[in-house]
Amino acid sequence: MRDYDFPRLGISLRILSGLLMAGMFVSVKAVSAGVPLGQIVFFRSFFAIFPLVVFLWIRGEFPSGLATERPGAHFLRAGFGALALFGSFAAVARLNLAEAILISQLSPILMALGAAILLAERLTRWRIWGLALGFAGIVVLIWPELTTYSWERGRLMGYFLGFATAVLTALALIMVRSLNKTESPGAIAFYFVLASMIGGIATLPWGWVVPNGPILGFLILSGLFGGFGHIAMTLAFRYAEASRLAPFEYIALLWPILADVFIFRLSLATSFLLAAPLILAGAAIAAAEKGGESRGKHLS
Repeated sequence: MRDYDFPRLGISLRILSGLLMAGMFVSVKAVSAGVPLGQIVFFRSFFAIFPLVVFLWIRGEFPSGLATERPGAHFLRAGFGALALFGSFAAVARLNLAEAILISQLSPILMALGAAILLAERLTRWRIWGLALGFAGIVVLIWPELTTYSWERGRLMGYFLGFATAVLTALALIMVRSLNKTESPGAIAFYFVLASMIGGIATLPWGWVVPNGPILGFLILSGLFGGFGHIAMTLAFRYAEASRLAPFEYIALLWPILADVFIFRLSLATSFLLAAPLILAGAAIAAAEKGGESRGKHLS
């Protein structure tokens, strides 16, 4: 029996991974006002590497699975991923969690466009429709900020950072598709976490803070949630095919909405409620033609 003959287990793991990643973003937002961005990225990456290494060791992929003949491709993928991590945490600090994560749903749409440009893949009419819906959703989301000129609140910068993160994530995923042909998913994930750690600690000269007990706890949790979230996602794609999991990708947006309402006491803007169906529909359409892709990409 093949691994992916357990769809219920795969679906459960995909939903769990969304919940764990939401826990990571909640932890990041909880400390974003008082901890420098680079320090948050470092702690998230440092504590994520422990569950990742244990998981790879159990699978017999550590350290042998880290060998590579394509260091340049890993460098590009890890660099795009690390920059996306910086961008996503910066966006979370300026926006509601649900808004920041909604914008990240643009990445499969942008990935379809990037694959057409960089990998010479066919840009079908469905993918064009996905692009149109996604960008219409972004216009709806940011229109109130554009018409009230609210730069001082930093929200427009948050939207820009969120969009830049989606672009960088799309580029990273394109590199993952290329790397999956010859490299192990464990190596792809490990070098991404390592690059993020290096990027985070490089910001030390610009000033870090000494975290107190609760802040340190949130920083540690951000890494553990992120690490276990990636593992759960990897196992989900091991036990269920991508086409079965696709409808459950967007349940991940539910947890940030609940966190905004019940933890951070933030209201949902009308523009968000109008933009969400457009962006999610665009992402679903753009992702619909990826059905046959490798399941291994998600340990990254």
